[in-house]
Formats: sequence, structure tokens, C-alpha cells
Amino acid sequence: MGNELTTRSSRPVAIWILVGVGMIVIQILLGGITRLTGSGLSITEWNVVTGTLPPLSEQKWMAEFDKYRQTPQYQLLNFDFKLSDFKFIFFWEWFHRFWARLIGVVFLIPFVIFLFQRRFKPAMIKPMLILFLLGALQGAIGWIMVASGLTGDAIYVKPTRLALHFIFALGLLCYAFWFALELLVTSGKRIVQAPIKKLSIGIIAVLVIQLIYGALMAGHKAATAAPSWPDINGSIVPTGMMGGGEGLLNLIDNKITIHFIHRGLAYLLLVLIILLTVRLFRIKENTLLQSMKWIPLTLVGVQVLLGILAVLTSIHIVPNRWGQFEWFAQLHQFVAMLLLLSLVWVLYLTRFRRVN
Repeated sequence: MGNELTTRSSRPVAIWILVGVGMIVIQILLGGITRLTGSGLSITEWNVVTGTLPPLSEQKWMAEFDKYRQTPQYQLLNFDFKLSDFKFIFFWEWFHRFWARLIGVVFLIPFVIFLFQRRFKPAMIKPMLILFLLGALQGAIGWIMVASGLTGDAIYVKPTRLALHFIFALGLLCYAFWFALELLVTSGKRIVQAPIKKLSIGIIAVLVIQLIYGALMAGHKAATAAPSWPDINGSIVPTGMMGGGEGLLNLIDNKITIHFIHRGLAYLLLVLIILLTVRLFRIKENTLLQSMKWIPLTLVGVQVLLGILAVLTSIHIVPNRWGQFEWFAQLHQFVAMLLLLSLVWVLYLTRFRRVN
């Protein structure tokens, strides 16, 4: 499909898609800020049109605050909140939703313009539909996630639904990036490197699991459960990882188990990406793939360092205040996205066999 898509007239479409990639990165970062500030449950309804603007009068602010006061989070956790506190968390959740709407507008308007200009080739239709469906699905999952924290005794969204929301967002990001690469990178710039391609697929699979566990760490607020490194509360292999009679549920509910898996996968990824870098250095041709040989290794090194710093500074967390931990956690998430995109880039630039 690459030859069909990569033409001069496709460049404006590619730029449009790359703008969308950048906006999705920002949206995921806003989701991280929303989580770190505890803002995700401040808006208790999903009004696609009327929710575009924030409250514009004191009366409307009080109406929104009254709705929030009915939630378990307010009654069990934030019962001492004043209106000013509520406005702060409301802003981040509103901005997160506003940016999602803006992504929809940025998708729709150029789509209509390019449709009239007949820039879309038949090979572009399927990716466009998939992008639209993934975006709509992500919005639905987001609301399902928020709804999980509005009933019973929940004071936060369910970690498993947070992980689902996060991983689908990354899927949308990667698909959009891959589509942009198909529009920009000619077939001649891709080379036959089956071993590198297989290794890249394996690394991305491990990274996806790692990202899920990163979301579970965030959802369970598990950093403070073991704020030490390289040990986990004094042990390399901590006890109690499969205790409590929960069986396999420990894999997604036990904070220490989640810690152990998340750290172990980080070390595994570091080793695998070192191996990938060695293979990239063996490429003799002056290709686009060879020119980016240092990028994944650099990113995974920074990512490991940020993870360590986030864990060590988690003991200084102060509720409703942005500090060192929050900065490290947010940067940790940002570099994770860059690492994932760099591996997708490596994967795209390689082939299993030569195409005639």
C-alpha cells in the first residue's frame, strides 16, 4: 500500500495526520495530569455539546459543585473541598475533554476539505475509517472509565479501566503515526531486515504489557507501596506477591506484585533494546533506519531513570499539590510514548522480504 499512498499530493494529508499525532500525544499527557491531580471525577456527566464550555456564572459553578458533592470521591476523600479547590480539578478534566473535542474538529474540517479536493485515494479510505472508529471507541471507553468511579464507595476510577483507556489511546496514536509514515516514507527507504523486524515486534509486545502495568501502577497509586530502589522494600523478590487468597487477581490488584512485574519488564526491555541497537549498528547501508540507531536505546535509558526517580520521590507526595513526583511521573509517561513511537518507526522501516 505504501507505493499507492506516497505521492506528492498525499503530503498535505500526511501533515494533517501528523498534527493529529501531536494532538493525541498532548491528549494522553493531559490524561496523565488529570490523573495526577485527582481531577478525573470532577465532571459527573458527559454532555458532548453543552459540556464544551465551562460554567460561566457563579450559579452554574455551584450547580456543578453540588453534583460533585454527591460522588463517593467527595464524600469519602475530598469532603473538605471549597469551591476554589473544585474549580482547579474541574479545569483539568474539562480541558482534557475539550482537547478531545478539538481533535475531532481538527479531524473533521480538513477531512471535508480534502474530500472536496479529491486528495483521498482509495487506499486511504480504510485507514481513515479505522482512525475515526478508534477515536470514537476511545471516547466511549473514557466515559466508561469515569463512570466506574461515580458509584458505590469508589474514590478513583477502576485501575483496569484506566489501563484499558490508556492502551487504546496508545493504539490510536500508533495507528495514526503508522498511517502518516505510509504517506511520507517511500518504499525505497524501507529495507529487508527480517531479524530486526521480528525483534521489534517482540519488543513492542513486551512494551505494551509494560505500559499496561504502568497504568495499573498509576491506577492503584502503587508507587508509595515500595518507594525504594533497586530493592522492593528491602527485597529483590518480595514476599506476599501471590498472597491473600486472590490467586491470579494479584497480577492486577496486588500493588507489590504490580511493582515487581513493572520493574522486571523495564529491565527486560532495556536488555532487548540494547540487542536491537547492536543489530542496528550492523547495518552498513546509509539508510533512514541506520540513522536512528541510537534513538530507542536513548529513550529507554531515560525512561528507566525517570521511573526510578518517580519511585524514590513518591514518599514526598502531598495530596492536591504538584511536586517532584508528579513531574517525574508525567515525564515518565511522555518518554514512554516517544519510545513506543520510535519502535513503531523501526518496525515500519523494515521488511521480512523484498517486494518486487
